[in-house]
Amino acid sequence: MSRISILTERDLRSIVHLDNSAVDCVERAFAALATKAVAMPPILRLDIPEFRGEVDVKTAYVPGFDGFAIKVSPGFFDNPKLGLPSLNGLMILFSARTGLVEALLLDNGYLTDVRTAAAGAVAARHLSREDSSVAAIFGAGMQAHLQLRALMLVRPLKSAHIWARDPAKARKLAGDFTREYGIEVAAMADPREAVRIADIIVTTTPAEEPVLLADWLEPGQHLTAMGSDAEHKNEIDPAVFTMARYVADRITQTRILGELHHAIEAGTVAADQQFDELGAVVAGKAPGRTSAEDITFADLTGTGVQDTAIANLAFSRAREAGYGQTIDNKIDKGDAA
Repeated sequence: MSRISILTERDLRSIVHLDNSAVDCVERAFAALATKAVAMPPILRLDIPEFRGEVDVKTAYVPGFDGFAIKVSPGFFDNPKLGLPSLNGLMILFSARTGLVEALLLDNGYLTDVRTAAAGAVAARHLSREDSSVAAIFGAGMQAHLQLRALMLVRPLKSAHIWARDPAKARKLAGDFTREYGIEVAAMADPREAVRIADIIVTTTPAEEPVLLADWLEPGQHLTAMGSDAEHKNEIDPAVFTMARYVADRITQTRILGELHHAIEAGTVAADQQFDELGAVVAGKAPGRTSAEDITFADLTGTGVQDTAIANLAFSRAREAGYGQTIDNKIDKGDAA
């Protein structure tokens, strides 16, 4: 007999938050990627052009975690016309010891939002200056909000600038964040001006052409690019690679669908040029920021280790708090293949 926990989005929002424990959990997974025998296959992608749909599947086995997750993340971009959300999905958590299903996490993308923001915090913790106090966020959606919250967990932010193609959304996010967190947040009409006095810049847009140019950057800044999670997306001017210390979340991914992919196409860097990964920096196997004048650049495309980390955290908290429903799944050994 196998027991499976079923956790809804409401359950998961009650027990998993963007906090220091989530950041530490994702950080631990990145460190394992550089130091342990992590198994993380390439992303499986399914396109359904007839309905403007795409599905990404990510997974990883991380030694030291009790379970491994397989995440299915659909995006169907005509759904709003039907009164449905564009993004949803779920995670399935399996026992790393037996392979039995332990939990279905029906999060509708919530856990992905949290683990993505946590990865941004990990990058800032290890690559930005410790005294960084001003942030610039490109974009005004959910991830823009979460990235700013995540930065506040790891750096002493006093103010922030928001730039988005929709000025009304930028103003709303700035106002909401100021009221909620009590720091000065301003919507900016000029993206260059948003960057000019920032210590940390995070881009969270679905842009297909660069929204941040190399000559806007100044010594000492840290840049995290979050938006390029598909081959056609591109937020950062490839010329940034000539002036910044570049760090990938997973180099094999960023060569295919990250900002590195576009720099290779532009001829800014060689296709086989070697770069360090964030996990190696976290684990102390590669340098992060080497001076206050460095410009550092993290290219985060989203990894299976993040999904396994956040799924384990969610399942652990659910058991402790008694959340979710449990079903018994009888295993008939006579039918085993």
